[in-house]
Amino acid sequence: MAEITLRRRGELVRGVFKILLAYPEGLPAKEVLQRLETVGPPTAFEQSTYPDRPTTRRYEWIVRFCTIPAVKAGWLVKDKGSWYLTDEGRAAYDRLSDPEDFDREVRMLYRKWKEDQSAAEPEDTEDDTDVRSTTVEEAEEAAWLEIETHLQDMSPYDFQEFVAGLFRGMGYHVDWIAPPGPDGGIDIIAHVDPLGVRGPRIKVQVKRKLDKITVDGVRRFMAVLGDSDVGIFVSTGGFTRDAQDEARRQERRRIMLLDLKRLFDLWVEYYDKIPEAQRRLLPLRPVYYLAPDE
Repeated sequence: MAEITLRRRGELVRGVFKILLAYPEGLPAKEVLQRLETVGPPTAFEQSTYPDRPTTRRYEWIVRFCTIPAVKAGWLVKDKGSWYLTDEGRAAYDRLSDPEDFDREVRMLYRKWKEDQSAAEPEDTEDDTDVRSTTVEEAEEAAWLEIETHLQDMSPYDFQEFVAGLFRGMGYHVDWIAPPGPDGGIDIIAHVDPLGVRGPRIKVQVKRKLDKITVDGVRRFMAVLGDSDVGIFVSTGGFTRDAQDEARRQERRRIMLLDLKRLFDLWVEYYDKIPEAQRRLLPLRPVYYLAPDE
């Protein structure tokens, strides 16, 4: 990475931050990289490809590489292919307008992070660690995109079965899954025991859609919950900030919102306990690789 100056590193990472400032809930990494070309156009060197990877342009890979210290500094979060800024990252962008000052501070925090992890390496091996991090990041993004597309393309009734399978894996007893046709706002009913005589009744609504559920959608779901019910709203498109706030403010109604990422994390956590029939709806196989220092 000797061809990338301190100033250029700062310009690229600040460019990423400038884009993400307008998207507090984050953007897909590929979209960030595409938009960055208008904020910080690639140089001739960055436009070139790698000798051993003629289809890989340097620009995108360099940006991924240069943003690693910002992640370790706690300024930027990369989660399943999406990037978003933390409050500390937003404050740093406002405070450090000079790209060189920005780069110096983020790398100082990165070195401190490595020391705190008791994983400090000799200076000449730091780039090797970050190269592995960048490669792993790209692999994780590609894997998540495939999983996300698979779940979004699943039929509504298979997706209900998928969610019901997760509940069974978590130890709940699924009493009812809505058949085709009007469901009255409830897709799954589950209990904590086989007969449903102990604990609350769990009502689940499942929405397989790209758009975020609004606060009105959350309120409509709460209207079908009884005083002793627990409501779980699953939406592949996620929820607006107002919808999330509405759910958190509830004192009488017990409601939990699950977006696609949280749903997938639970699927991985309980995968071995999920019935085989439902597990086939999203079969997973772990892939092992040499992990960079965490």
